[in-house]
Amino acid sequence: MSLLSDIINLNLSDSTEKIIAEYIWIGGSGLDLRSKARTLPGPVTDPAKLPKWNYDGSSTDQAPGDDSEVILYPQAIFKDPFRRGKNILVICDAYTPTGEPIPTNKRFNAAKIFSHPDVVAEEPWYGIEQEYTLLQKDTKWPLGWPVGGFPGPQGPYYCGAGADKAFGRDIVDSHYKACLYAGINVSGINAEVMPGQWEFQVGPTVGIAAGDQLWAARYILERITEIAGVILSLDPKPIQGDWNGAGAHTNYSTKSMRNDGGIDVIKKAIEKLSLCHKEHIAAYGKGNERRLTGRHETADIHTFSWGVANRGASVRVGRDTEKAGKGYFEDRRPASNMDPYIVTSMIAETTILSKS
Repeated sequence: MSLLSDIINLNLSDSTEKIIAEYIWIGGSGLDLRSKARTLPGPVTDPAKLPKWNYDGSSTDQAPGDDSEVILYPQAIFKDPFRRGKNILVICDAYTPTGEPIPTNKRFNAAKIFSHPDVVAEEPWYGIEQEYTLLQKDTKWPLGWPVGGFPGPQGPYYCGAGADKAFGRDIVDSHYKACLYAGINVSGINAEVMPGQWEFQVGPTVGIAAGDQLWAARYILERITEIAGVILSLDPKPIQGDWNGAGAHTNYSTKSMRNDGGIDVIKKAIEKLSLCHKEHIAAYGKGNERRLTGRHETADIHTFSWGVANRGASVRVGRDTEKAGKGYFEDRRPASNMDPYIVTSMIAETTILSKS
């Protein structure tokens, strides 16, 4: 096994200019991540200079068997924390051979929204709080929980330390460092309220980069849990009962919100979100109704609300923002399994492009 480890860690630059590029895309469920690798003649830093590629869409539930070719368009490059050296991870979106985005390609529409002149002028910033649950591989029960049983009630686990309170920290820290190595703007991590549940934050990022970076971070986490023999769950309510669910709270600001007097812009944006509550909820993740119950730091899914420092509201404005009269707000409705391309672009479209 030590020889195998040595071979895996070979530095290709010692013997060749060639690099390995891992092309990553979203599969047919809209949540599953797929990837495959190819050799390139030398280092590449611009995704526009990478070759397009194809895959068998009939094996990912994205194309019929008699017309199965789907084309990958490279969109963002990150350093590969697994192969290291000059090797790269490549976030791609998917198209038909005629150049039409396939139905699961949510990046295409998001990119159109983020390239709108009014949106570009506002420089939308995002900070996404990705919560997730680590599950034991054989039982699919949360990491650290007794098999078929339950740990003590919630309370000591949030930001906790100790063998009886924090489960999976080696995975979490490995992911943290791997993302920073890759060039993902991870701003922090913490243990969550339910034992076996953790969070990492991506941001601040601007526009379409928020989605690219969160998907890349999810892919890296999938790979690390694969190595650790643990299952990653993005289910918004993995355990029923008196246990917190998992969300992807999305912090957001525009240039106008960050400038003096921005609090009035924030309030107007929140008003716009309230008028489109049903549309946003429908796009904020499957199974979210099991999480947004009005309990466990959530608002009821059917009712829009907002407040200052209120974690039981749909949208929360921080004390610092209220005091400064400018800043950002947090949309607490998105589920942990949301598509960041959909959520980030939808927030921008509603708050910047909507005239209501």
